[in-house]
Amino acid sequence: MKYAFYPGCVALGACPELYKATIEVCKRLDIELDEQVMQSASCTGAGVLQEKNLRLGDTLNARNFALAERAGLPLMTICSTCQGVMSQANARLKADPEYLASINEDLAEEGLEYKGTVEPMHLLWIIVEEVGIDKLKETVVRPLTGFKAAPFYGCYIVRPSSALGFEEHPEREDSLERVIEAVGATVVDFPGKTLCCGFPILTINQNNSMKMVARHTLDAKKGGADVMVTPCPLCHLNLDGFQPDAAKVARQPIDLPIMHLPQLIGLAMGIPPEDMRLNKHIVSTQKMLSTLAVSP
Repeated sequence: MKYAFYPGCVALGACPELYKATIEVCKRLDIELDEQVMQSASCTGAGVLQEKNLRLGDTLNARNFALAERAGLPLMTICSTCQGVMSQANARLKADPEYLASINEDLAEEGLEYKGTVEPMHLLWIIVEEVGIDKLKETVVRPLTGFKAAPFYGCYIVRPSSALGFEEHPEREDSLERVIEAVGATVVDFPGKTLCCGFPILTINQNNSMKMVARHTLDAKKGGADVMVTPCPLCHLNLDGFQPDAAKVARQPIDLPIMHLPQLIGLAMGIPPEDMRLNKHIVSTQKMLSTLAVSP
């Protein structure tokens, strides 16, 4: 399987550990990543640009789709926010041929045209739907038996479900739980797994953002979680990077490690933690790794 790889901004900047873990995991799953195709791609707009200028946001996404389409490759992302924004843009473009045609007039200046054949997919979905859970299980050399992981989807990869293909692919609703179980870990369910992490309001209402981080992480920890796992780098930034601040707001310690999805899978595959930069997290993963008898 070969994909035009769209890592998104955060995995190439604030969360390089996500990018590194993705590369290592995809090698073992026989997922070939073509990074050259999307080298000139732009940001999706992250939903923020769309609030001010929807057409500009859709044009940027149509351009990205056209790059993958021209290469004849399906498009893969590792960012839930990118997935949600791209899916919504794609739904609008495909639903209105005249709208797409007008945007293609702008793309023509670069010699690009989007014909509407691209379906962007998150790595999580590709593992469940294309690779298959059975194939994933075959790559596990260190089952995470007895390890308790709380899934955290966040916003963009679960809503709006109509644009994200949940009707055609109902397995997407519990895809993260399926992967956690496939690597041998135990799922810790908690109420906030599909709620916002608080990142979108961080700069305008930091106190409430920290309350959201505290609520989600404490709920998961009270449920017995050793770790929280997310497919979204922006959720990771908030839940990991600002957890010390959230603990101060909650007036109690939290100390719950947050892992990117590929890092959890990589541990079960036997990939050394240092190769996935697990030592770079704000909330230390050392205690978590000692539970698994893995050297940090």
